[in-house]
Amino acid sequence: MDGTTLSTVLLLGGFVVLMLIRVPVAFALLLSAVMSALACGQGLSTLVQQMVKGIDSFTLLAIPFFILMGEIMNEGGISNKIVDLANLLVGRFRGGLAYVNVLDSTLFGHVSGSAVADVSSLGSIVIPLMKKQGYDEDFAVGLTVTTACQGVLIPPSHNMVIYALAAGIGGQIGELFLGGFLPGFLLGGSLMLLCFFMAKKYKFPRCDPVPKGQRLKIVVDAILPMMILVIIIVGVSIGVFTVTESAAIACMYTFLLTYLIFRSAPLSSLGKVAKNTLKTLAIVLTLIAAAKSFAYMMTVLRIPDALTALLTGLTHNKFLLLLIINVLLLLLGCFMDMAPLILIMTPILLPVVTDPVIGMDPVHFGIVLIFNLAVGLCTPPVGSALFVGCAIGKTPIERTAVKTLPMYGVMVLGLMLVTYIPAISLWLPTLLLR
Repeated sequence: MDGTTLSTVLLLGGFVVLMLIRVPVAFALLLSAVMSALACGQGLSTLVQQMVKGIDSFTLLAIPFFILMGEIMNEGGISNKIVDLANLLVGRFRGGLAYVNVLDSTLFGHVSGSAVADVSSLGSIVIPLMKKQGYDEDFAVGLTVTTACQGVLIPPSHNMVIYALAAGIGGQIGELFLGGFLPGFLLGGSLMLLCFFMAKKYKFPRCDPVPKGQRLKIVVDAILPMMILVIIIVGVSIGVFTVTESAAIACMYTFLLTYLIFRSAPLSSLGKVAKNTLKTLAIVLTLIAAAKSFAYMMTVLRIPDALTALLTGLTHNKFLLLLIINVLLLLLGCFMDMAPLILIMTPILLPVVTDPVIGMDPVHFGIVLIFNLAVGLCTPPVGSALFVGCAIGKTPIERTAVKTLPMYGVMVLGLMLVTYIPAISLWLPTLLLR
């Protein structure tokens, strides 16, 4: 076995073995990269330089601001105002709470950018309400978990920032944000359509009407958090802010909203908010640094080139190649979390999809990749959003996953539409930024 082959086996095989024995992802990435580098004579100082390079980015500063913004919102109970607005808009229809569940995730996705944050904050409100009204508890949890996946598609999404850095298109984060709108709305609309048919079939109840005297206050209270979307998207689209600057301004706006305007959290809670933010940020930055060294070794060993040759050697049919890639990502999403998969798979698959055989736009691929991995967030055995939802609803994961199968089907159908109709992802970026 020559040095290159041995290094490839150590890199890929070592990573798989370390994952199987439950080594944390960041350490599995780093250890397999170190073993591979030693086998092929690469200096470890080069790996360290690559790790530093991976997190030495002005654009990367947007991630801590987005994480901090989400933590402040969760602490201030902003999700309650989103649920109230959703209830006002769609609660009066048959199956109103099911519609509320979908719509509040659509609205909250504009301000959180996280599926897990969506489930933990909105789920703690909506799941008990649905159970109280007589909805099947597994249906309530499954719907909450799947609708929460809109949060990683509808901007602001820190996962899009991670993809942009991994793909080397940091200057196109604004395009990625805009590209996620229609796929996110497509997912939400599809799940609402499913709820419509299920409401008719199972005679879901209606919500109590909102008193007229409360309607204006509900709208005003919900509009203020929604202004975060205007700050981020409009500011970036017209060139007033960079993504990092808009994230910082939106974070400050969230602080003022929570602690000074609504006064829904005491200032003493800032310590808890900072601790949670730093904990999450440490995990994200460690992953990015370790993944950068892993990606560097893949480049040195020409693994992306080999995979491109392998896939294009199987077939030159663009649609079949995209189907193979989607199936691969859906399977991987069942076993790994979103951020490490973005960091690992982007440098491997981006050369494949941008090859002339497929000719995919990097922004379009980013949306497809994130949509795929969003499905993984709510599928067993390691779907983090599914775990949180089942913990809140106190339901067994196995039973809930079975009851969620119709929603999985809707998500996969939406994924196929986004994959094979590029305009769903590219129409808004082309219209406004290109």
